[in-house]
Amino acid sequence: MSFFSETDSPTNLTEYSVSDLSGSIKRTIEQAFDQVRVRGEISGYRGQHSSGHAYFSLKDDKARIDAVIWKGSFSRLRFKPEEGMEVIATGKITTFPGSSKYQIVIETLEPAGAGALMALLEERRRKLAAEGLFDTERKKPLPFLPKVIGVVTSPTGAVIRDILHRIADRFPVHVVVWPVKVQGEGSGQEVAAAIEGFNTLDPLGPIRTPDVLIVARGGGSLEDLWSFNDEIVVRAAAASKIPLISAVGHETDWTLIDHAADRRAPTPTGAAEMAVPVKADLDASIATLAARLRGATARQMDNRRQGVRALARALPSLDQLLALPRRRFDEAAAGLGRGLQMNTVNKRRAFERTAAHLRPDMLLTRIAERRQRVTERVQRAERIVERRLDQLRARLSAFDVSLRATPARIKAQTERSRDRLKGLALRAESALSGDLSRRRALVQAQDRVLQSLSYRNVLKRGYAIVHDEDGVPVKGAAALGPGRAVAIEFADGSVDAVTGSGGGTPPRKKPAKPEAEAAKPAPRQGSLF
Repeated sequence: MSFFSETDSPTNLTEYSVSDLSGSIKRTIEQAFDQVRVRGEISGYRGQHSSGHAYFSLKDDKARIDAVIWKGSFSRLRFKPEEGMEVIATGKITTFPGSSKYQIVIETLEPAGAGALMALLEERRRKLAAEGLFDTERKKPLPFLPKVIGVVTSPTGAVIRDILHRIADRFPVHVVVWPVKVQGEGSGQEVAAAIEGFNTLDPLGPIRTPDVLIVARGGGSLEDLWSFNDEIVVRAAAASKIPLISAVGHETDWTLIDHAADRRAPTPTGAAEMAVPVKADLDASIATLAARLRGATARQMDNRRQGVRALARALPSLDQLLALPRRRFDEAAAGLGRGLQMNTVNKRRAFERTAAHLRPDMLLTRIAERRQRVTERVQRAERIVERRLDQLRARLSAFDVSLRATPARIKAQTERSRDRLKGLALRAESALSGDLSRRRALVQAQDRVLQSLSYRNVLKRGYAIVHDEDGVPVKGAAALGPGRAVAIEFADGSVDAVTGSGGGTPPRKKPAKPEAEAAKPAPRQGSLF
């Protein structure tokens, strides 16, 4: 008999539920590993989830641990995770009770040393270069004398003061500064937004669109300048429609924006020197060119003046030019009066000759002739119209008569056609009857010939035909031996028999043909039906 009930435990261990045990393990691990730094290679990174979180793994050559970066922490990262990148992650270890797994919740992330940064930088450079963002053909020339210069940099550093001072010394122009962070969290996004913002300014707005952009920052370590290696900054610089000068770091510092910019300056001061020329040099050049222009103009005017004087000496005088036209004018003026008088006399004579033909009686005669001619033409036209009408009436009358005679003509033609058809039908019937009679007589004659040649008529005269066992007619006695079975065919039937005497095999009795079948005449040959 057992001293324990079914509900009692055989041990004194505390009983936990699965949830209690999982929660206890979670609290223990989180207290023991509240803040840890883990170095490893990023594996399985596929970018941010639709929720904004990022899930991946950290691994080395012996182990792997799941990792997660929540949405809020991801936006504050200086470096974005990339597949295969070796990093140092800072965060805490926690568990996921739903599947008995543990993971590290990453709060900060940084590359594992300068070597990793350089490898990441080189990999990113090759990727962007393959897309053509660094091609020389895409780079735009800088304007010779810009009116407005846009500067993207920190408003509190020495860089902006150096640029403004250098521009004021060389050629004072209007400068628009877009203040941004040049280091730390979110600096890359601010620089890219500033470049895009300058490109979207309204040319007619209160702030004029710059003619050239300068992206500047002072020197620093690779980590300090890392914002200008961000992919978003490089793409913004490459997509800028405004010519862009990159002035990041010192002369020995190179970032990816230097490759995408239209021009790289070794220092921010050098960028200012590239953006504007020296005004004093331009003034001196303009003064030299103006002096050369004035001297050339004076020499050209002297040469032209001398040429005009030489041409003027070669021209004839005014009296010489007008002598011949003046003489012609005087002669024409002297003969003008006589010409008018002669023209008047000639016109009067012509008028008188014409007036002699314009007597009233002549006009009345011509009018009468024309009236007579018109009357004759009208009468002729009337006669032509009457003849034409008579012709048309005659044609209409003939056509009417023809139409009235048409029914009788059609009826007569119909009667003639009916009589003709009857005659043709009688002729066809007679021809068919005659042809059938001729064919019937021919068939009867051929039947008589066939009956006269049939062997059955011979059998009727008392003859018989002897057949052997195979039914083949026997032509002579030599073909048969003693004891052979034969069949003798008569006109009214056939009988079986055995040749010779002795004990031979009795002949196989062949079934007699019915009398009706025997008496049935052979099929006629040569029948046409």
